[in-house]
Amino acid sequence: MHDAEKSRLGHWVNEIEEVGIATLLGLMALVTFANVVARYVFQSNLLWALETTTYLFAWLVLFGISHAVKISANLGVDAVLNYLSPPVQRICALISATACLTFTGLLLYGGWEYWSKFAFQLSFLEVEDIPFPIWLQSMLGYIEDGEPIYEKIPRFIPYIILPIGMALLLIRYLQAAMRIWRGEQRMLIASHEIEAMEESK
Repeated sequence: MHDAEKSRLGHWVNEIEEVGIATLLGLMALVTFANVVARYVFQSNLLWALETTTYLFAWLVLFGISHAVKISANLGVDAVLNYLSPPVQRICALISATACLTFTGLLLYGGWEYWSKFAFQLSFLEVEDIPFPIWLQSMLGYIEDGEPIYEKIPRFIPYIILPIGMALLLIRYLQAAMRIWRGEQRMLIASHEIEAMEESK
């Protein structure tokens, strides 16, 4: 794959990730606002609102973790590393990246194992309150004899963020490790905590 093609692919992946995060934030705000209006204006309640925002927040966190690694926004303590020579710093950074890749690989395996049980063995299990619209089930082929299969959203749909989020995180750590290997990045973190706090003032 040519560098230009890689750049275009990376650009689209970044756009999808950032648009996804913005969309999740917008949906959380919209659902919460609708529930507040329903409760205080119409004296009603959206039973599915709390569960929906919970799942949206989980998706947001897992997308946000990989995005933070991508832009090297992680805070860390580098007081010891700053006293080391650049070659030793590079070795320590590569060791850290390897540890992160190993741990994230285990999380990806665990996330896939957990999600696959709901997708292939326990696909009949539904969430507590979020309804599954008939038109959406029709689009996805979840209709039998003209009747929808689910009343509520099956759990394997919101839970799919577990393997997806860990796969994204693994890719981001792999990219960071390659940047460190090529000498384009000194550490996995952007800067130490004190500098980040001073910049935020």
